[in-house]
Amino acid sequence: MTEPQTVQWFPGHMAKTRRQIEKSLALVDAAVELADARIPVSSRNPELAGMLANKPRILLLNKCDMADPAVTSQWLRAYQAQDLRALPVDCRSGKGLREWRGEISALLADRLAACRAKGMVGKPLRLLVVGIPNVGKSSFINRVCGGARAKVEDRPGVTRGNQWFRVDATLELLDTPGVLWPKFEDAVVGQHLAFTGAVTDRVVDVEWLALCLLETLSAHYMPLLTARYGVEPAAPDALLCEIGRRRGMVVRGGEVDTERAANMLLSEYRDGKLGAITLERP
Repeated sequence: MTEPQTVQWFPGHMAKTRRQIEKSLALVDAAVELADARIPVSSRNPELAGMLANKPRILLLNKCDMADPAVTSQWLRAYQAQDLRALPVDCRSGKGLREWRGEISALLADRLAACRAKGMVGKPLRLLVVGIPNVGKSSFINRVCGGARAKVEDRPGVTRGNQWFRVDATLELLDTPGVLWPKFEDAVVGQHLAFTGAVTDRVVDVEWLALCLLETLSAHYMPLLTARYGVEPAAPDALLCEIGRRRGMVVRGGEVDTERAANMLLSEYRDGKLGAITLERP
């Protein structure tokens, strides 16, 4: 078993983001929270639940195309039991986003009816878009706005300030930078965030991280590793060496460049090349 390490990352702008979100709540009608469908627990900031307690909210499980669909269905049933509206989406392809407007209308049906009763027809709904870094908020906004209006980059910390985006005459979105929490009490949460790239690789040992990922995948998705790399069940360090050897990552003396193999494995996992994988179950 790989030795446990603690993954921590809380840049100064994260604290500022929390304050921005708290101040912005008075300006919006509801919140759209994005989470990573591959890690539905670890990719949700537990502080947001308290901050958004008095606002209607919908949860979008983004990157659902890279998640195990059977497990995603389990999560949807679990959220339904918690009376939380949730929808699987893929913001890059647009999958599931046709349905989300209807979900918002249903979520805010009482408010819309009250506005009509007061003759306040035409006033746009305002939604706060929140989530941890690299979970797909900018991709979501670009997709629903019909163009590349928010900067999209596959690394954490790209959005640095609140920005308003007008979808159409009836809807406006307030984007916020991704916000993590000061300390990951559960070491597994930190690992899962690092697996998906929500925590920058600069603060972790990539070889250790790759071994942790292999330990998890070999327990639940070994057939996918075999299909991708031609390897058989083994200890994580042996798997990493064999994967590197099969990919030609051998240096002088016949040793495997395990750092290069680790970076390749993490990259292929994050790109969805290993298959549909969910690391957390309800």
